[in-house]
Amino acid sequence: MMKIYKLSMLFIAICTSLLFVQCSDDDDNVINLATCNDGIKNGDEEGVDCGGSACGPCEEAFTGTYVQEDIMGRPGINTVFSGSPEVKNNFNTTTVTGRADFTPIFENTLETYHDVYAEALGLDPANVNYETNILGLDAPTFSKVLAEFDALQVAPNAQTVYFDPSTEVALTGRNIDDDVIDISLILMFGGGDINNLNFDGSDGSPLLISDSVGFGDRQVVDFPYLETPNM
Repeated sequence: MMKIYKLSMLFIAICTSLLFVQCSDDDDNVINLATCNDGIKNGDEEGVDCGGSACGPCEEAFTGTYVQEDIMGRPGINTVFSGSPEVKNNFNTTTVTGRADFTPIFENTLETYHDVYAEALGLDPANVNYETNILGLDAPTFSKVLAEFDALQVAPNAQTVYFDPSTEVALTGRNIDDDVIDISLILMFGGGDINNLNFDGSDGSPLLISDSVGFGDRQVVDFPYLETPNM
């Protein structure tokens, strides 16, 4: 009987020691070996898997106010027609409902460009003015389009192009090889006849309707329009 009693006590002692060792391991794991990807708020974490000495900071819910910083959708419109850094910054931070205020500023800038070029050519600025352009837009209408609709339109069921002289479709989108700078200059200085544009460099006149920069020899395919890599 005494032998059986001693064996029983030994068995209980062994089980008890194993229990304490196991509990100690678990506690060490929770407190000292906390990880930042176990989905548990442990260690000194401030949140679940964030904050504390080991994990990155916890994200806080945004409580401020979003501010519009830029609305320029067509290349160069804001930079070219704003006339000053102050107007440019104001235009960038103005929502759609307030853009009408910039139409007269854009129109004045458009006419000022013609005066500057007239003086450079030794001509009377009164005789060198913006003419209704190839889209049939006079100065007030063109300025309104630039100021109030400064975004690239999309034609989901029609031709998508910046301008196609053969169809006279314009500003319905943009292809990768559309020369948006030349078209923008033509709309500003070219007049209303696509086949007889003003300031085309002929007969000694200045070339104001092109930046003379072509598409080059780039080879592009379908979207995302990446050029063939150099091997």
